[in-house]
Amino acid sequence: MAKTTAEKIANKEAQIQKLLNEKKQLIQKDKKAERTARTRRLCSRHGLLEKFMPDLAAITDEQFETFIRKGINTSYGQKLLAEIVGDTGASTTKQTVEITTSTATNTTPKSTQSAHPNDTALSAKADGGATVEG
Repeated sequence: MAKTTAEKIANKEAQIQKLLNEKKQLIQKDKKAERTARTRRLCSRHGLLEKFMPDLAAITDEQFETFIRKGINTSYGQKLLAEIVGDTGASTTKQTVEITTSTATNTTPKSTQSAHPNDTALSAKADGGATVEG
């Protein structure tokens, strides 16, 4: 028996809906894989950081943020990161701009932020935290 036009349309709409559902499932699967990879990367990198600097485990999140801003997010740190990334194709420009923009309101004078980590010591004692010697 031949299908009517209405049946053909209904069949095609069902196929379209099925494909849309498959698309949604694939997108969700991809997002989950990205979240899992990000979580693994964050845990791995923070674990390495605590391995080399065990005192970081004893400070608060605010003190850790201060440590990152003052100790790592310097012109020297950005230059070093750019050298490490090199020609791998990874883009840190957007993150660097966002970090630099968010720290533009930092009231710490630039003269206290060393161009090289071995030039001066970084102290987070004002925040009640640990001291990191360079």
